[in-house]
Parts: sequence; structure tokens; C-alpha cells
Amino acid sequence: MTEIETNPRGDVGPPSLNTDEKTTLIAFLDYLREALIVKTYGLSDGEAAAPAVPSGTSLLWLIKHMIAVELNWFEWAYDGADVPLLDDEARVGPKETAADLVAQYRDAVVRANAIIADCDDLDRPGKRSLRSDPAPSMRWLLVHMIEETARHAGHADILREQIDGATGR
Repeated sequence: MTEIETNPRGDVGPPSLNTDEKTTLIAFLDYLREALIVKTYGLSDGEAAAPAVPSGTSLLWLIKHMIAVELNWFEWAYDGADVPLLDDEARVGPKETAADLVAQYRDAVVRANAIIADCDDLDRPGKRSLRSDPAPSMRWLLVHMIEETARHAGHADILREQIDGATGR
């Protein structure tokens, strides 16, 4: 049983910058990504992996889900990379640790951010879509990922409060 590091970030609000659209979207997405990660800090692997609601959702499942979502949308769909689609509903395995999943999520974020950085036109569509619709633009994808990550960060807030009463961002 390992314990994830304590939260060095504290209770912070969203980014407060006034800049171009792409920088603003990335800043909010990165803020939300980190908000999800910090909900695992200070917990044992067992606490972070324990389902806290009847659906089986746990903090680590949310992290694992977001690894697949990030890589499926940015690498497979937008960039068109020749990589397999990841199962975004896969459950956390008994040997998967919080530290490992957080590291994998951070790696997925770095890879996604590299694809975002290479995009010089937010209107440019990706190579393919995960939906039956045509491939979305980078703008759509960034807004979608903000929505997806924010929704799951909110779930993580509730799950963490159920585990040990911790609240805050």
C-alpha cells in the first residue's frame, strides 16, 4: 500500500489570465486536469481504487478513464496516429497503483499538449472522429475536453469527500 504525495497545490481557483483563445483553453484544461489528479493525493492505493458509488466509480477509475479519453481524442482521432483505441470504460486492475495511473495520465497530457501545440489553426479538423460526426476542429476538441475533465473533476470532488471528508479544489 503506497500513499500518493500530499497536495502541494492547495485550494486554488481557475486560471486568471487574459490572453488569446488557444492559451486560455489550454490553461483551463490543464487546471482541470490537475484538479482531478490532486484528488488522489494523500490516499492509499486501496482508498483511491475503492468504488464509492453503486456504478463502481472510483478516483483511480476516473484517472484511467481520462487517460483513454485524452489519448483516443488527441492521438487517435485528431492526429490520426496509428495507435489502438483504448477502452475508456476499463476497470482498474489489482496491480495498477495510484502513482502509476497518475504518471500515465500526466504522460497522456504531455502527449496531448504536444498535439495541441502543433495545431496553428483551431478551426482545422482532425483526421477522424470518435463519433459518427465528421472529424471535429481543435477548438471543438478543446472545449469538449474541458467539459469532460470538469465533469469528472466534479465527480472526484464528491468521491474524495466520501472517502475522508476532504473538500476544496
